[in-house]
Amino acid sequence: MGRSGVSWPKNSERIRVARWHSASGRSRLKPLPSHHFSLDKRMLLKDRISMNEHGTPVNENKHNNIPRRSLIASGLAAAAGAALGGTTTMAQNQSESPAVKNYTNADFYDASGKFQVEKAREAYYDMFRRFHYPVSDTLKKEMWILDFNLGDFAQVGMAGIFWLNRQDFNYFGHEIYLLPGQMIPEHAHFPTAKGAAKMESWQPRKGMIYTFGEGDATPELIAKIPKSQREVVKSRRCNPLGIDQIGHLNRLEAFHFMVAGPEGALVTEYGTFHDMDGLRFSNPKAKL
Repeated sequence: MGRSGVSWPKNSERIRVARWHSASGRSRLKPLPSHHFSLDKRMLLKDRISMNEHGTPVNENKHNNIPRRSLIASGLAAAAGAALGGTTTMAQNQSESPAVKNYTNADFYDASGKFQVEKAREAYYDMFRRFHYPVSDTLKKEMWILDFNLGDFAQVGMAGIFWLNRQDFNYFGHEIYLLPGQMIPEHAHFPTAKGAAKMESWQPRKGMIYTFGEGDATPELIAKIPKSQREVVKSRRCNPLGIDQIGHLNRLEAFHFMVAGPEGALVTEYGTFHDMDGLRFSNPKAKL
């Protein structure tokens, strides 16, 4: 029995509810017919995922990914009020979320051009607080941060943690952290003496990402690629992913990369054993 006196279904069926006002003026919940919004739909709308008239997500492919047009509109709306250079814009829901910070390289490099890791760490911690993501002692000790020797951390870089990497049983767990608009350099995984080429899938937990891989180019989303990498990358097919949408590497040894949306992103990666010796970047200047 819910707090409002409504009996909730015990099975996995979607719960359809709406607020109504009793004679006393108090707001309550009551079930709605199936043609009205469901909890699923309202949650998806909050995340700006397109729905059709029947109440189902509009997906472009078999992996249930968010349609590109919907995410373009979302990105443009968030970008409309953004100002670069360490200034701030308000997050989607001003009553629930603090401001989204947008950075420039001046925020992360000193006068000599040296990368300031601790300043980058604080930027990620600020994003974690905004996403209400816990910072455990393990994360504090083991989270690594990379600018890939490219000197463009505000646009190209990442933080992450390997929760596990089991060669013996061939599985891997990884969390990826990206600041707003930040890109992981394009790369591929090749077989080594320790194991086969790595296969991987990605699931955004907070924010959203643009994943790029092989296939026909997606011209309307090429601008999401930072200018410093736009002429270097091979991958031109973009597949946007929202919260709990899952994308996959289309084949072993394929080049790929991802770019965070306007709020940044926390992404869970699932994969097979990862041997760093098999990692290759398309940008010859990029390195760990």
